[in-house]
Amino acid sequence: QVPFARRIDPSREPGLSPEQRQFMAQVEFAQQRRALQRRLRGRNVMLALGIGAIVTGIYGYTFYSVSQERFLDDLEQEAEAARARA
Repeated sequence: QVPFARRIDPSREPGLSPEQRQFMAQVEFAQQRRALQRRLRGRNVMLALGIGAIVTGIYGYTFYSVSQERFLDDLEQEAEAARARA
């Protein structure tokens, strides 16, 4: 059997030069950063969707409540009745 993607410990591997060990450490660090960025990107998307839903809900509720208010219509009717009397 051929070892496929065998994990090695760079400090115990006998044939590696210090430059190769440093390069392996850099690659491992880059992979960890990429994994962290992916996880944060998912959280950021969920947060953006949540905030967007809240804003849309507030916006919709505001339009709904303003459309239910009739006090301006009452004021306009009273103003027209006062004009008609004058």
